[in-house]
Amino acid sequence: MYHDNSYGNILAAASRAAWQIDEVLPPGARLDFSRNFMPENLARTAAIDFLSDDERRVLNQVRGHEYLAIFGLVEEFILPFVLDHARPQLSGDDGRVRALLNFAGEEAKHIDLFKRFHKRFTDSFGTQCDVIGPPDAVAAEVLKHDPLSVALAILQIEWMTQRHYLDSVRDDSGIDPLFKSLLKHHWMEEASHARLDQLMVEALADGRDEQGIQSSIDEYLEIGMFLDNGLKAQVELNLDAFERATGRKLTPAEHQLSLIHI
Repeated sequence: MYHDNSYGNILAAASRAAWQIDEVLPPGARLDFSRNFMPENLARTAAIDFLSDDERRVLNQVRGHEYLAIFGLVEEFILPFVLDHARPQLSGDDGRVRALLNFAGEEAKHIDLFKRFHKRFTDSFGTQCDVIGPPDAVAAEVLKHDPLSVALAILQIEWMTQRHYLDSVRDDSGIDPLFKSLLKHHWMEEASHARLDQLMVEALADGRDEQGIQSSIDEYLEIGMFLDNGLKAQVELNLDAFERATGRKLTPAEHQLSLIHI
């Protein structure tokens, strides 16, 4: 696979994009709950036509909370994975080690940022929004797979982050500016992570025969199915949070339609 990635170039780009949590989520900064948090093509709430505009906005905000909470969840298995990948190379290429350790440090920062967001969101939203987990159980299930399979799953997640921001978030002027800033700054650092993970995938695939590659792809698909089932369970938690926040009890038919749309 040809690309112009190098550990030195990636580390330099990461340094230029670096930010601090208090710059992105300043003390006292408040989310604007009069606005949507997520672009419609990611939240997919507009098609639920039996909800009022206010109810759709609440559901959109619940979806926004889910989006960052799930990223925080997956980054809790990305962090140990990157550290495990870096550890055997500590006596090797200094640029590679520094880039991987910076990758891990930024993932730890994102986890902290999303936890702070969760508290800021919950304090103002006034209703608990539950998230699948616990994170250590999710991490254990994912990390038991072939490292190449895990690296492929992580790369998919990082590419998804890039496409979501560029295709949906960047040009949407209607969503809450603070929430949009969180997505922007996450995207900025994930751009370097995607490049690093591509290098990890290539390193882990190097020397494998066709059977070994196919086996890792099969396990990658198993990870995808596991995460997809988790997201399906999260939708149920989102609807529970919506009902608590609005006081509206969805009928069985409305509940089913909501599941289809979001």
